Amino acid sequence: MSKTWSNMTAADLGREIGKGSINPVELTEFFLEKIAIHEYSTRIYARPTPTRARGEAMGAATRAKSGLRRGLLDGVPVSWKDLFDTAGIVTEAGSALLKNRTPLKDAAAVETATRQGIVCLGKTHMSELAFSGLGLNPVTATPPCINDDQAVAGGSTSGGAASVAFGLAPAAIGSDTGGSVRIPAAWNDLVGLKTSHGRLPLTGAVPLCEQFDTIGPLARSVEDCALLLAALESGKPADLAGSSLTNARFLVLNTVALDDLRPRPAAGFADALTRLSRAGAQISHADIPETAEAMALAGILFTAEAYGIWAKTIEAAPEKMFPRILERFRTGATIKAADYVAAWRRMHDIRQSWAAKTAGYDAILLPTSPILPPNAHRLMTDDAYYVSENLLALRNTRIGNLMGLCALTLPTAQPSCGISFMAGPGQEERLLRIGQAAERALA
Repeated sequence: MSKTWSNMTAADLGREIGKGSINPVELTEFFLEKIAIHEYSTRIYARPTPTRARGEAMGAATRAKSGLRRGLLDGVPVSWKDLFDTAGIVTEAGSALLKNRTPLKDAAAVETATRQGIVCLGKTHMSELAFSGLGLNPVTATPPCINDDQAVAGGSTSGGAASVAFGLAPAAIGSDTGGSVRIPAAWNDLVGLKTSHGRLPLTGAVPLCEQFDTIGPLARSVEDCALLLAALESGKPADLAGSSLTNARFLVLNTVALDDLRPRPAAGFADALTRLSRAGAQISHADIPETAEAMALAGILFTAEAYGIWAKTIEAAPEKMFPRILERFRTGATIKAADYVAAWRRMHDIRQSWAAKTAGYDAILLPTSPILPPNAHRLMTDDAYYVSENLLALRNTRIGNLMGLCALTLPTAQPSCGISFMAGPGQEERLLRIGQAAERALA
């Protein structure tokens, strides 16, 4: 049976542990052995954590035998993006600027998940300091995409997505500031959940833009994402029983989100809309002009904060950085404080307008990304290609961050093409119910 473990959902593995069919120690060893021999292992994992994983798995096995499991995922191993602090284990956030940085305690999210019995398999590679949606990182490593090993996996949770897609972890925990959970999830045919800002504590997570940073899971199913969210906050999982799309009201966002779609993402999105409609959903289309205005403010809001957080560290050793990421950070240096404050004041007004215009809908729909995963070598050698693909990669997902929403991406019939469902802040449980019904319709 172990041969199938790498293709099972985290929830199904948890159910088998509950039945006594899987021992958490054997499950953890299975994944550690796969990581040790896999051809892309060093491009996916920055560092496995076998000692920690084995200790946590032994505890889960003891609880399982005693009937004291802490939840359905107790004993299920996951990977963690290398920006979550792990006590005594190097955490570098994909940057030579943080080489050998070793925290003394776990990040709050890691600590909570560990208390719920989640086993830490290791830390995964990522875009440098999480400031790119491509997943290209010549400083540490560039993980491959499951559908094209010459293409990037998407960022910045690139290694997390690859760890699940290549069967080296049942699920992964990442972060999302402008799409860093949803892009790699979509490009690797996974489910990815961007949580509402502030829902999960960021303590002990290396920051990029604290006003936008969020934590979220990447997994094989909506159920997995619901269970992982509960584990990350020591809460009760969303009730997904009886979910249906009958009379669900969806709005397709026309503004910005449908511009310049490449053929396959367009085809995947159109097919998904057809399937959702057949399952009973009512789908409307509309422009929301404020979307374009919000996107115009993104450069001010993201880069000013990112540079404000990292300027001293970066300028102490700029030669250690990938030049394109360094350049992106430095654009924040030219932004005036008055312009930053004015941009945030306007952004709050735009969010209120968005909420009013979308209030009657269960979710807002859009293609997760307008492009396919770009070729890694070409990104390094073709300046125009890098600029065009980098601009488009996070364009659609960034809308959810700017508007302060929670969002869920699901695979479509087209490989590496996702469809995103966005809902208001704090509406994760309702979004997950919609997502599970949509998952069935899109299967």
